[in-house]
Amino acid sequence: MEKLNHTNGNYIENKTAKIYFEETGNPDKTPLLLSHGAFGNLEDFNLIVSKLETDFRIIAIDSRGHGKSTLGNEELSYELLQSDVESVLNHLQLSSIDMIGISDGGIVGYRLACYSKIKINKLVTISSRWDYGNVLATKELLENEDAEYRRKNNPESYHQYQMLNPIPDFDLLTEQLHKMWFKKESYPGRDIKNIKSETLIIKGDKDNVIQRSFVVDVAERIPNSNLMIVPFAKHLVFEEKSEILMKAINEFLV
Repeated sequence: MEKLNHTNGNYIENKTAKIYFEETGNPDKTPLLLSHGAFGNLEDFNLIVSKLETDFRIIAIDSRGHGKSTLGNEELSYELLQSDVESVLNHLQLSSIDMIGISDGGIVGYRLACYSKIKINKLVTISSRWDYGNVLATKELLENEDAEYRRKNNPESYHQYQMLNPIPDFDLLTEQLHKMWFKKESYPGRDIKNIKSETLIIKGDKDNVIQRSFVVDVAERIPNSNLMIVPFAKHLVFEEKSEILMKAINEFLV
């Protein structure tokens, strides 16, 4: 059985949404938060949990509107997703963590490291934007991937969403995500220079969502950063090259 399986978790309420999370690993070790990307859920991290569970207390969250977490009535923003994560961590009475974030989850990680009272000791971001300019460069690509496109091209993800979510509304979720992606003020942008966390930034070299120059730029702006560009990998580098990534992530975190 997978370690993260949507059967043994808990809910906390934040504003009008119920946020679902699960814990696994070693409860006596450093807390490690796992935050997935758009249209995913916490089970995405089963690719790596077995390699981390001995050394970390793992907390995995279903992002608002994803997996078993409800969408709520608020308009999606990265500030709101940050607030959801903080609510879970405050509920668990955690004031200091390590974190791995994929895509949107990495943007939440950047925001936490920039603005949160919760200390992010080590941050891993994978395929993540950090500035509104990153979005404008791929505006047409993002706008074309509407709900119908997602149903057709990612049927397994869509059906899992329909099965797991307590109040499924895929069209509304897609609409809300698109609006969030284009909210300029929601990205940390130049504030990224204030991050004090030791950071590992990972990008697939063939990722058509995140340009190479953007991750080089952010790596130069964050004082204590490391940059890993994985050859031949696309936006889903976490799935395509998980073994390569885990060698670097383990060395970085442990």
